[in-house]
Amino acid sequence: MLPVAVGAAEVAQAADLITHADTASPGTEPAAVPPASPAADTPLITSAPMLQNYAATSIGIAFAVSDMANGFVDIGLREDLSDARRVKCGGYRMTDIDDHVIQVRITDLEPATTYYYRIGADRIAYKGGYNMNIVGTETDQHIHHFTTAGKDARAHFCVINDTHVRWVPFGRAIDKIAELSPSCVIWNGDASNVEETIEAQQRIFLKPEIERRDYASQIPYLLCPGNHDSRGMANRHLERVWMYRQPEERLSRYWDLGRNFAVRMGDIALIGLDTAEDKLDTNPKFAGLFNSAAYREAQTAWLRDALQQKEIAHAPYLVALCHIPLFDANPKHNPGDVAPNDSDPRYSTDFAMWQRTCANLWGPLLEKAHCQLVITAHQHRYRYDAPTEQRHWAQIVGGGPEMGESDGKKNKKLFPTVIEGEVRDNQLVITIHNLVTGKVQEKLTFDKRKEKKRRNDKGKENKRRNEGKG
Repeated sequence: MLPVAVGAAEVAQAADLITHADTASPGTEPAAVPPASPAADTPLITSAPMLQNYAATSIGIAFAVSDMANGFVDIGLREDLSDARRVKCGGYRMTDIDDHVIQVRITDLEPATTYYYRIGADRIAYKGGYNMNIVGTETDQHIHHFTTAGKDARAHFCVINDTHVRWVPFGRAIDKIAELSPSCVIWNGDASNVEETIEAQQRIFLKPEIERRDYASQIPYLLCPGNHDSRGMANRHLERVWMYRQPEERLSRYWDLGRNFAVRMGDIALIGLDTAEDKLDTNPKFAGLFNSAAYREAQTAWLRDALQQKEIAHAPYLVALCHIPLFDANPKHNPGDVAPNDSDPRYSTDFAMWQRTCANLWGPLLEKAHCQLVITAHQHRYRYDAPTEQRHWAQIVGGGPEMGESDGKKNKKLFPTVIEGEVRDNQLVITIHNLVTGKVQEKLTFDKRKEKKRRNDKGKENKRRNEGKG
């Protein structure tokens, strides 16, 4: 089992374990609109809220601040928030104070239910343990809403990946998502490059340089980290900007697996896995400072349990997501297990193009569960891998941020994608949106899981049909 190194964030999360279904979330009190505060030199709240970690009974809400602050969320079932309760950042013992990002975890929500909310923050003058004061309160007057996951939720999701802080493709992806209006979005890795400061992380997730800066205020997001999302001093603690899932969402032995998720959304079960680095732990470039091998092993045990959860096991459609592909037929593509330094003349790169280790660990479990589809990324080129007699699940590789050219040369095979999944007419319909042409690149359909039949049909229930190569 992966040794658990518990830091301050994890300790704060662990405190939430004593929450009961019939009690309020940490820091809850009746909501009230605070009186107007004296105007400060600069606004305290400097971003729209971001809905993080889509789930059936909890949600995370994060936003940026410009000064030392304590934040809160007013949330209720009524659009005017007349029934709202106030949930403060932090845990039971004390609220959190931060001068960059406020994170509020809200629990005790009902599945497949629409909630309304607004954010606020108190400006803190802190001069010592016995000398601290609230010197002003700022409340965002925008009221947003979201709907939780659950068996009765709308089965409609989108996937983006490999955005790499490139605003043109990211802006197009966000515009397409706004048009499609899914229940949730999965950011399937490599949102980052190499981020050394929390300000850089704020810019990516909370203050993107796009028109729709409130892109995640009403559509919740899930994160499957990519290899770049752990590179740089700031990215080693990405949880300061994108919080971990609630500890009560997993067994105690999996507390350290804050990025994995198993979410039921209507007839779809979504499984989130983290393939970690694209280089071995023994690669001298990383000086022994990564622990990906043990991390993947720990996720294997988690995946085995997650697939047996009632709401996951009974879902008609099972879709797994991870950043690095679990299959690649190209013999020149590095499978990620070339010891000790990832280099071999047989392969075209000195890093993993796909993850054979993860395929060996997770593939049999996904096969046994009759997973229909694995959505991946990493290679910056869209591809569909149909099921085979040995591998009954299909694989999609999402496109990268290149806008139809590379090194100054046009290449129609290079385009960013939004991968859309929706249950329609008793099928899971996957639509690949080409963000360069603005057209549908391809459509795929998947029938419901039929466990007895699928063992013998070699995956033939999964149908593929092309529509208008863009």
